[in-house]
Amino acid sequence: MDKFEDMQAFTAVVETGSFTAAAERLKANKSAVSRRVSALEERLGAQLLKRTTRTLNLTETGRSFYERSARLLADLDEAESAVAQEQGELRGRLRIALPLSFGLLHMTTPINEFARLHPRVEFDLDLSDRHIDLIQEDIDVAVRIGRLTDSSLIARRLFKSQFVVSASPAYLEENGAPQSPADLADHRCLTYSNLVDADKWTWIDDHGRRQQVNVHVVLAANNGEMLSKSAANGLGIVMQPTFIAHEFIRDGALVKVLPDYSWPETTAYAVYPPTRQLSYRVRAFIDFLADYFNGTPYWDKDCEGC
Repeated sequence: MDKFEDMQAFTAVVETGSFTAAAERLKANKSAVSRRVSALEERLGAQLLKRTTRTLNLTETGRSFYERSARLLADLDEAESAVAQEQGELRGRLRIALPLSFGLLHMTTPINEFARLHPRVEFDLDLSDRHIDLIQEDIDVAVRIGRLTDSSLIARRLFKSQFVVSASPAYLEENGAPQSPADLADHRCLTYSNLVDADKWTWIDDHGRRQQVNVHVVLAANNGEMLSKSAANGLGIVMQPTFIAHEFIRDGALVKVLPDYSWPETTAYAVYPPTRQLSYRVRAFIDFLADYFNGTPYWDKDCEGC
């Protein structure tokens, strides 16, 4: 059996945590991956993995071998990318994780533009609002919006986006408009359920201090577009980042509520694992995104003066 493929199979098992997930990553049969790891251990004369019916754990020898194998595979990938770049092209797979709403609304154009510039790059996109382990799921780069909870990731800032509170004209006509953030406690509110303390809305007072109000939640959902559509249908008041709400506000389906108050900002980052050497194609893609989103985002411009 090929030494490189044995090493590749072992590394995939370690990074994904199972033979099944490794087989999915490598597009191979689980039995073939298992045979390669067993052949590697036999050739080395050492146990690399402790196998039980439920878990896989590295031995000390396995941990040392994995660290060296990961570096070698990364160096090989980087060497191939370097040769490709010397020939004036990028190639290879880019596996990217994107938040669902943001990915659908705002990532199609930059990805398509990058693909046209680099036709030999292959994209594999994961659009989801669930938390993704970048190493375990073999993600090259992810776009994360909001506070980064995983301090082990390397992050590059892409943009800041404003939050806006809005409701439909029909809702405000029927229920009246709140005159201060405290009044939101008496209104029907729609919240993004993936946030911690989603029923507590924050604003910044005139002294720069963060203030909160407990809102009455009539709908919680983990998808921002559904919340905006529900608000546009008159269900209640919603607080959303402008990259979701901007089209509804621009088209008049939603109008700003309490526009003279300062609401939080959210920051978007391109993140990648520190254990992975940054390939030319990943670096080029992150640079492209940083340039594409540079300056005031177009969705914030859509909301100015509305």
